[in-house]
Amino acid sequence: MRILISADMEGATGVTWPDDVLPGASQWERCRSLFTSDVNAAVLGFYDGGADEVIVNEAHSTMRNLLLEQLDERAQLLTGRHKALSMVEGVQHGDVDGIAFVGYHAGAGMEGVLAHTYLANQITGVWLNDVPASEGLLNAGVVAEFGVPVVLVTGDDVTCEDALGYAPEALKVAVKDHVSRYAAVCRTPARTAADIRAAAKEAASLAVRHEPVRGGPFTVAVEFDAEHLAMAATVVPGVERIGQRKVAYTSETMYEGIRAFKAVTTIVSAAVEEQYG
Repeated sequence: MRILISADMEGATGVTWPDDVLPGASQWERCRSLFTSDVNAAVLGFYDGGADEVIVNEAHSTMRNLLLEQLDERAQLLTGRHKALSMVEGVQHGDVDGIAFVGYHAGAGMEGVLAHTYLANQITGVWLNDVPASEGLLNAGVVAEFGVPVVLVTGDDVTCEDALGYAPEALKVAVKDHVSRYAAVCRTPARTAADIRAAAKEAASLAVRHEPVRGGPFTVAVEFDAEHLAMAATVVPGVERIGQRKVAYTSETMYEGIRAFKAVTTIVSAAVEEQYG
C-alpha cells in the first residue's frame, strides 16, 4: 500500500492568520513545527494502518515548509516547486493507492480560516462546472482520473464540510473551528496529532485503487478582484473573458484543467502591483 499525502499549511493546527504561513514572517517558523506535527501524525497513522510506503508532497507556497528531521524516518518528502501536478504531484505514476489532503482549507469566496484558492487575495471565486471549487475539489477531480481515492482530509471545520462534497467516504479531522477568516478555536497539537493519527489508521483501509473516472469536459471559471487580472489571464490559450472580472476555459480532462489553472494563476500573480493589486 502506497499513500501520498498532499500537505498544505493554512489548515494546519494553530494556524489562523497570514504571518503563520508566509515564509520568513514572524510566526512562520513556529508554525512550521505545528504543520509538521499534523503531517507526521498522518504518516504514523497510515503506517499503523498497514501502509508499506508514505510519500509527502509539500503543497504550500514555496513548498519548502515542512521539517524533514521531524518526520517518521520511514516516510519520504517531496519538497520544492515547479512540479507537473503541483499539489498532487506523484499521483500520475500509477503506484498510489490513496491520497490524504492534510492542512487543507476552504476556497476563495467561502467562509473558512485563510480561505482562498491558489492566490491569497486576487481570486474571489472559482467554479468547476458551476460548482464553487476549493483546492480540495479541484485536486479530487485530478486524482480521480488516476483511480486514486481521497481517504483523509484535515483542516478547519469548514474544510471538513466542504470535503463531504468531493470525498464523502474519506475520514475528516477538524483541527480548529472557524470563527472568521483570521480567527479560530484551536485544539492543542497533542490532541490534533492523536486525532489525525487515529483517523489515518482507519483511512488506510480505504486506500484501494479504482477505475479511473473520466467525467469531462470540465469548465473552470475564475473571478478576480480587478479587471486587469481577467485581461492578463486571457494570455493563456483557451481562456476567455465572460465578464469584467471573470474568465473561463474548458478542458477535456482535469489533468489538463489543473495545469491550465496553474498557468492562469502564475500569469495573474505576475500582473499584481504592490500598492493597487
